[in-house]
Amino acid sequence: MLVRAVVRGVGHYLPERVVENAEFEARLQTTDEWIRSRSGIERRHFAADGENTSDLATNAARAALTDAGMSPGDIDAIVVATSTPDLTFPSAATMVQAKLGMTDGFAFDVQAVCAGFVFALANANALILSGQAKRVLVIGAETFSRILDMEDRATCVLFGDGAGALVLEAQEGNGTAEDRGILATDLHSDGRYRELLYVDGGTSTGTSGVLKMQGKEVFRHAVEKLADTAHASLAKVGLTGEDVDWIVPHQANLRIIKGTAARMKVPMDRVILTVQDHGNTSAASIPLALSVGRHGGQIADGDLLVVEAIGGGLAWGSVVLRW
Repeated sequence: MLVRAVVRGVGHYLPERVVENAEFEARLQTTDEWIRSRSGIERRHFAADGENTSDLATNAARAALTDAGMSPGDIDAIVVATSTPDLTFPSAATMVQAKLGMTDGFAFDVQAVCAGFVFALANANALILSGQAKRVLVIGAETFSRILDMEDRATCVLFGDGAGALVLEAQEGNGTAEDRGILATDLHSDGRYRELLYVDGGTSTGTSGVLKMQGKEVFRHAVEKLADTAHASLAKVGLTGEDVDWIVPHQANLRIIKGTAARMKVPMDRVILTVQDHGNTSAASIPLALSVGRHGGQIADGDLLVVEAIGGGLAWGSVVLRW
């Protein structure tokens, strides 16, 4: 027998404001057709004034706790994946901890941009396997609308705000691929590609900065690296793409998602898609998609999932889990 980190609950939160592609048509030289054809995005959500990343994260956390039938007092640790924290410090995770009324345990942030939730899942899994925590609340939350250049039509139409959360709990497994919970993780980064996707601000400039992206180059790296990491994590437990019930990818671009699925030889009817409604919500996109897929009746108990993402750094990785 060995310990597995098993999903007990999932939830998400989206800001009320929905921004259709038509809003960008009115002020930029772009069209709904152009945005859809290049990204698959039809709309996204933007946070309201005064609505911060920790607020989105807390709402998603409450939904996941409700789904798990748990209270904040049942949680040992909170891991928040975000690149848009409310403040430089303290962490958004400690703010969520306070808003939930959780006074025990510990909380911290993980920053790996769009790959952040995969990295957070891997960290939460390690906390559970090591015995450091029995139950971990893993959250991806972003307010990317705050770091966009709204005059740059190549980037501002792609991103949105939102949050998703999972509750992981230590449970005994048999040590086989039939176990519920996280079965394998695979993480990578390569800092040589920093210029492909970054924010041009921080302590080095004394400014908050805005997002900069070389879209064609990111696309070129994404399909190959995402398929490779998914195959690698599956191979660790003796599985292949044929064994996968659902790919739950980072929701950045429909063409990237289709390209990755094709390389994995997984049909698109086994891919959870939310990019059309949410845009690229960075670290929030995978838990948002997991929540939508689960509560929408797609993901069932016992299903084998692969989640994979790539983001600035470049950082990328995947997780194989059985629901």
